[in-house]
Amino acid sequence: MPSAAASGFTRTIYNTFFKRNSMFITTIFVGAIAFEVGFDSITSKVWDNVNKGKQWKDIKDNYTS
Repeated sequence: MPSAAASGFTRTIYNTFFKRNSMFITTIFVGAIAFEVGFDSITSKVWDNVNKGKQWKDIKDNYTS
């Protein structure tokens, strides 16, 4: 049997984000955009660490005056 606090919390989440279709769609879009920004940031950092010293931004000083 779920506790009263968990039931109240889930009811609040449901009433806030999922009860109305407009809020549900807004939650989906905001979540997708936040995920995309976070995923892009993390993968860019991993790519830069793996390829450190091999990218143009790292070696351009050697070729430009």
